[in-house]
Amino acid sequence: MSNKHVKAIIIGAGAGGGCIAKELAGAGFSVVLLERGGWPVYDEYINDELISQRTQVLRPAFGPDPEKNPRVFIHPDGTRQVTNSLSGAIHHHIAACVGSGTVSYGAMAWRFMPEDFKMRSTYGEVPGAALEDWPISYNELEPFYQQAEWELGVAGDDSENPYAPPRKKPYPMPAFEQNVDGELLSAAARRLGLHPFPIPMLRNSVPYLNRPACIRNRTCVGYQCPVDAKNGTQNTVIPVAMSTGNCEVRTHCQVAEILSSENGKVKGVRYFDENNREQTQTADLVVVAGSASETARLLLNSKTRLFPNGLGNNYDLVGRFFQGHAYTGAFGLFDYEVKTYTGPGATFGLCDFNHHVEGMIGGGLLANEFNRMPYLFSQTRPPGAARWGKEHKAFQAKNFKKMAELHGPIQEMPMYENRVTVDDTVRDFWGIPVAAITGQRHPLDHENCKYLSARAEEILKEAGAIQTWQSVGGRGSVGGFQHQCGTTRMGNDPKTSVTDKYGRVHDIDNLFIADGSLMVTGGGFNPVLTINALGFWVGKNIVERM
Repeated sequence: MSNKHVKAIIIGAGAGGGCIAKELAGAGFSVVLLERGGWPVYDEYINDELISQRTQVLRPAFGPDPEKNPRVFIHPDGTRQVTNSLSGAIHHHIAACVGSGTVSYGAMAWRFMPEDFKMRSTYGEVPGAALEDWPISYNELEPFYQQAEWELGVAGDDSENPYAPPRKKPYPMPAFEQNVDGELLSAAARRLGLHPFPIPMLRNSVPYLNRPACIRNRTCVGYQCPVDAKNGTQNTVIPVAMSTGNCEVRTHCQVAEILSSENGKVKGVRYFDENNREQTQTADLVVVAGSASETARLLLNSKTRLFPNGLGNNYDLVGRFFQGHAYTGAFGLFDYEVKTYTGPGATFGLCDFNHHVEGMIGGGLLANEFNRMPYLFSQTRPPGAARWGKEHKAFQAKNFKKMAELHGPIQEMPMYENRVTVDDTVRDFWGIPVAAITGQRHPLDHENCKYLSARAEEILKEAGAIQTWQSVGGRGSVGGFQHQCGTTRMGNDPKTSVTDKYGRVHDIDNLFIADGSLMVTGGGFNPVLTINALGFWVGKNIVERM
C-alpha cells in the first residue's frame, strides 16, 4: 500500500527540522518528519564516556553508524581518504536520532550579534575569503530568537553583558549559578577589565514546560539528560507538533533522493524505511534539514533535467562555503582543587572579543568549558608532559580536579573552495553516494585563534594558575565538523546563493532548507539557537505563502 500524500515532508528531526515541524503542523499542514535515526532512550545508553557524542572512541551512542555511513576526505594534495572505521569521529558531533545534536549537545543558547549578519558591510572584503552579508538582519530574526528561547526553554541573564544584542523579552528562566572555577575565572576577568556573565543555556534551571530542573549531572555534554532537563527538539517542539495530530514522525528512514516533476517542482522523496525497503512519499512541499553536509549531499544526489548537477546547483554553489568552528583557548593548573565536576561545567562566558577588536575580523567567545571526564582529560597535558606510562598516570591522579580552562569557537572565514561534494565511487549501506569533504582553513582563522588563546591564558594567569599553556586552533583542513554550516547559503541573487531569504531554493517554488546550511557566516558562537530561529523563520514564511 502506498503512503498517503501529505502537505509537507521534512527531512531531519534536529534543531531546524523540529522547529519547522511544529510551525507547519500547528498551522494545520499534514507533515511527515523523516529521521534517519531513532528516538533517543536514556536507559539504552549509559553514561559511558567512550560512546559519548563528544569522544566517540567507540561507536557513538546517537549515531550515525560509521560502518553504514562512510565519508570521503580529499586532502590538499588531492589524495582521497575513505573512512568508515568503528570510531564515529568521521562524523564528529553530528548525531542521527530524533533531536539530533540537541539530545547530547552542550546546550549553549547564544543569539548572534547584529554584526554577524552583516560581516561584509562591517569588515569589507577579505582577500581569499567569501565574506558576505546575510539577506536578513538581526532585527528580522529577533522575534524568532525569542520564540526559540520560550518554546524550547533557555535559562540566562545578559544584564552584565554590555555586548548583548537587543532583546524585547527576557529569558524565561533565571541563569545558572557559577561553579568554583567559574567564580575564580570570572573574578580574574573582571580585574582585567572584562565583562563575564552567565552562559545562556537550553537547560531548565527551574522546572519548566512540565519537565524538571537540572540536577547538575557531571556527564552532560555528549550525553542525554537522565531527567530530561536539557532542552532539545525531541522533548519540546516535536512532541508539540505530534500533539496536533498533523505530524507523523518516521524513524530509521534514510532519504536517498528528492523527486521532481517535469515542471521543475519537487513532488516527494525516495527513501529506505526501518526495514531497508525502498519507499516513496509524495507531498506538496519538501523541507531539507539534515545538517550542512547531509543537506548538500542530498541535493547533489537529486538530479533532474532542469538541474543536471543537483537541485539548486545550476551555478555550482550547493556544498560550497562549508564552515564550522575552530576551537581555541588555554589551560591552567592550580595548586589546589578548582573543579567540583558538578554539571554541566561551563557557567560563564566573555563576549569582549567577538567584534571590533583591532586587527581581528569577527572574533569569538571564551567560556570556562564543560567537564572533561577521565578519557578527555587524559588527552590534555602541558607541552612536554608524558603521554603514557607511570608519569602520565600520576599526572591524571594528581591534577584531575586542579585544572581549569577557557575555550571558545572562533568565527571561521567562509571560502568558495571549502565544500561538500558527493563521491559516486563510494556508497553507503543503502547504495547512496556519500559526502566528500575538501578544503583548507583561511589563514585568518589561525591568527584570530592565536589572539583569543593569548587572552585566555592571561585570565588564567591572573586567576593564579601555577602553570598555563595555550591550545591554538584554526589550522589545517576545513572545519565543518562541529557547528557546521554554509553549504546552501541564503541570498538575494541566484548566481551567488542557493536559497532566498526565506530558505526557498531559487527556481524551485516548493523546496526549502531549514538548517545551518542556510547560514552565510557562522558567527563566533555555538549556532543552535540561530538554527532554531531559522526553523521558525522559514516555517512562518511557508505558512504565510502557502
